Amino acid sequence: MQVDAEGAVAGIVLAAGASSRMGRNKLLLQLDGESLLRRTVRRAAVARLEPLLVVLGGDIERAAAELAELPCRVIRNPDPGRGQASSLRVGLEALPESVRAVVVLLADMPRVTEEMIGALVGRYRESPAKLVVSDYGGVAAPPTLYDRALFAELCAAEGGGRDVVARHRFEAASLRWPAEALADLDSPEDYARISGE
Repeated sequence: MQVDAEGAVAGIVLAAGASSRMGRNKLLLQLDGESLLRRTVRRAAVARLEPLLVVLGGDIERAAAELAELPCRVIRNPDPGRGQASSLRVGLEALPESVRAVVVLLADMPRVTEEMIGALVGRYRESPAKLVVSDYGGVAAPPTLYDRALFAELCAAEGGGRDVVARHRFEAASLRWPAEALADLDSPEDYARISGE
């Protein structure tokens, strides 16, 4: 069932990092037979985030090829060196006016599932909160859902989503996940550990 245009909850997958600690493009690393990038975007698509935007930096042709046949739109951050906040801004500016809220995900968090993403949207629809935060044993981290009322603040924040979550934490709805689900993939050691599980 498609969400109606007025109530659309979009997705932005931030995937423009330089993978400097990994030493190669971590988004193309394979986990369970698919790249980390494709895994994240596929899960967001299964959770019915629409439209689904993927913000890429370098190596855009190879990364975009990983997303073939997935219902997403690739957007290029022309200056990914300016950090995650700049990628978030690029994604927000590309969203249509009909979008009511957006779930922001990081492409390098392989333990975030479609059920977790769907639960954020469900909590948003049943709550008056303008922000729905994922809580991993006391640590707030993506995926995070922001209502359109927060978009301008998100675009203006130097620290991106972190700053907005910090300002609105006590009025936010929160979903608790196991601390292990917070794992991200930044170094060769992270990859060895996660692929061995």
